[in-house]
Amino acid sequence: MYRFLFSSKWLGYLLLAAVFATGCVFLGRWQMDRRAETLAEIQRVTSNYSAAPISFSDAKNQFRQLDASKEWTQVELRGSYDSAGQRIVRNRPLNGQPGYEVVVPFRLVSGETVVIDRGWLPIGNNNPGHPDSVPAPPSGQITAVVRLKHGEPALQRGAPDGQLPSIDLPAYSAQLGYPLLTGAYGQLASETPPAAEMPQAFPMPSVEEGTHLSYSLQWFAFGILMFVGFGYAARQQARNAAIDAEDAATSGAGGDTGHTAAGARRRPPVPRKRKRATAEEEEDAILDAQGY
Repeated sequence: MYRFLFSSKWLGYLLLAAVFATGCVFLGRWQMDRRAETLAEIQRVTSNYSAAPISFSDAKNQFRQLDASKEWTQVELRGSYDSAGQRIVRNRPLNGQPGYEVVVPFRLVSGETVVIDRGWLPIGNNNPGHPDSVPAPPSGQITAVVRLKHGEPALQRGAPDGQLPSIDLPAYSAQLGYPLLTGAYGQLASETPPAAEMPQAFPMPSVEEGTHLSYSLQWFAFGILMFVGFGYAARQQARNAAIDAEDAATSGAGGDTGHTAAGARRRPPVPRKRKRATAEEEEDAILDAQGY
């Protein structure tokens, strides 16, 4: 009944279903991987973002090579800003708005220098490609609380003087001409004493899981439905074939009966019995014969 499934046509349909289902499984797993990354980021934020700051001596190794689980950890730093080394980082959107970020080297009392991202600035209206103004960092000795962030990769594009295409710490260090700790930088949480004017502070990262799980389940469902559709189409094909075979058998049986009946000897028709004429009919016949 289902022998047609071994035809090249139906084998091709099966192969197409398998390829489609494989693609769905791949996309579903990709969404699951993205969900796992999102959940790990949420865990880091909830564990580290608002925890009590640790000292630089405890975090020094993280500034050399940041452990992924320590991202967003708050660290207390003491030292002074190198205002001459301040740069703005291009193409840094925030809440859907284009803008810049302000990074400044921070020389610690222990002698090491780290990079602090002091906040965000909107694009300017007076000078295209630059913010209208860049708030200067406070001078003198200050205490800054920062959150650890990974440095960024180099981008294959340049930037005007005083700007960086990304927070690529080794490239920034080479531009400054003195060494930086390049394993991580700090996103500013607070500084004491505060500056008179500050860039816009960064919002807390989202702790929403998003739609990765639902998208993943949808892709898996699409892969299963492809085989369900294939099975339904095969069942309909088998049903139609069975109906066609039954119709053919019925037509063949009817044709043989007609041929036999045509070949048989016809029976002579049975003569009809003449009905006896009534008295009125006999009188009418006599009058017709006499010309009346």
